[in-house]
Amino acid sequence: MSRKLFSLLLLITFTAPIMPLTSLIAAEAGFLMPSSLSATDFPNDIHRDSLARLPQVQRENLDTAGRAAFDTYVSPGTGYGSGLRGPIGVWMNSPELAQAMFDVRQRVRYESNRDQRLTELAIISTAREINNQYEYTAHEPLAIAAGLEQDIIDIVRFRRSVEENRAIAGFGEIEQIIVKFAREVISEDKVSSETFARAIDILGEEGVMDLTGLIGYYSFVAITLKAFDVHRPAGSDLLLPVRIE
Repeated sequence: MSRKLFSLLLLITFTAPIMPLTSLIAAEAGFLMPSSLSATDFPNDIHRDSLARLPQVQRENLDTAGRAAFDTYVSPGTGYGSGLRGPIGVWMNSPELAQAMFDVRQRVRYESNRDQRLTELAIISTAREINNQYEYTAHEPLAIAAGLEQDIIDIVRFRRSVEENRAIAGFGEIEQIIVKFAREVISEDKVSSETFARAIDILGEEGVMDLTGLIGYYSFVAITLKAFDVHRPAGSDLLLPVRIE
């Protein structure tokens, strides 16, 4: 055990009555839960209307094609009915790109054969492996709402072994292969032959392509978040644990 982790555990031991359970679990796994986001955490180049490095795009400043792209997202049922924000708000600086990504988003997130529980498992697995705080924090609550079990979420967020946790309730072959596939496609030189073959057996060829597309889409979202330094609102709880060095 590292000296830093030992010191943290001593602190938790003497403050346990007021220490949140998530912090206790994180410390046991060698992670630290970050503090809530403060307005003082925003760099000087962040615009307060967009919480990003570019100001919020206004519909009235767009041309006809740009307004059509804007309205594609800002409509009932898209999750952006009240207005653009986050990475998609940034995409609107290139309306044709934003328009082209809409169909990709709809396909990989909502129109495949996966249910939303499995879709959110793939998304948080992607965000965890890329280590993107914004993306993970946005989707852990959606995973819970879709019925994903907390024990499975903990496998993802604390990077626990798939093989050592196969007995966890709800963590069946399809859940296991989604986590393994996301980890390997992002962090390894390639997906192993064994993992790929098992994914084909479980998901089929179209399913594996759709899973790859979902991981790729949220990788692009994460790259957008990094390039434009998109922030969550001040006061937001950050849900992605940080490993203790």
